[in-house]
Amino acid sequence: MEQIRKYLESIAHISDEDWEFFTSKLVRNVVVKKEVFLKLHEIENHISFIESGIVRLFIPKENDERDITFGFSFENQFISAYDSFLTRQPSLYQLQALTKTSMLSISYNDLQEVYKKTQIGNLIGRLTAERLFLIKSKREQNLLNLTAEERYLKLFKERPQLIKVMPLKYISSYIGVTAQALSRIRKRIS
Repeated sequence: MEQIRKYLESIAHISDEDWEFFTSKLVRNVVVKKEVFLKLHEIENHISFIESGIVRLFIPKENDERDITFGFSFENQFISAYDSFLTRQPSLYQLQALTKTSMLSISYNDLQEVYKKTQIGNLIGRLTAERLFLIKSKREQNLLNLTAEERYLKLFKERPQLIKVMPLKYISSYIGVTAQALSRIRKRIS
């Protein structure tokens, strides 16, 4: 719980009373490596804070090799199919743990209660939503403005541990190239 408190306190001060109420709503979940914990067409009912592990956001295709990976979340970040969470509509993508992942989760209904009953709830909610928006916006800008090689280099500059734990097919999909094109990029770089 200290990990999430440290993260949230970097955003705003939280009174002990608000903190106690908020943490009473959190549930720790451990997801095994490769487990899909939100499936296509399910309604996302949680926002989770990743204590440890890596989660992939992807659109499944009939052939697993054609799945479209469009996001990753890491330790000390929030993860959710946020559009489904907000609209209460079925998700158009899935969430999968790429490593054993420990998360602290809060349900939609419990989060609404935190918003209503605490001074800090709305601020945390707004700032978290802003952070998720900025990540999405940055990704879109990278896809539009950077070459595939630049996207690859930027990804590993920001997250050097990825190469050790992530299959290359996910990385190629994420940067928007085929596995063969990624192989050529990696050869040019080395």
